[in-house]
Amino acid sequence: MDPKRKGTSRTASDVVTEGAAQAALRRGPARELSAEEDKVMRMRLGAALPRTAELEWSADELSEEQQIELQAMQIEAWMKWKDHLAAQRAPRTAPGQTTLPAPQVSRTKEKIVRALRKKS
Repeated sequence: MDPKRKGTSRTASDVVTEGAAQAALRRGPARELSAEEDKVMRMRLGAALPRTAELEWSADELSEEQQIELQAMQIEAWMKWKDHLAAQRAPRTAPGQTTLPAPQVSRTKEKIVRALRKKS
């Protein structure tokens, strides 16, 4: 509701739809909520962070071994993502079916076809 309109006011009993809450969270962090409450609302509603928001990074708390393992997982995920993109771009064929090469133009072949057409 718009509090600037005449005859309207915000009360604790106002109903907010899930879609409206998601849209509000997408615009930015809720000013009236603490950081923890904001996280809970995002998790509960499945609302993404705003595109301009920076992601949290907690690698400072990890040991050196854990940081290396995290970096290895990131590299593996990146490689799988690149393979996924390549698979999307590749032409699709049925299992067990091979793709045939595209026919190429040949002058000799064209002469033979023309000669056969003349005979018919």
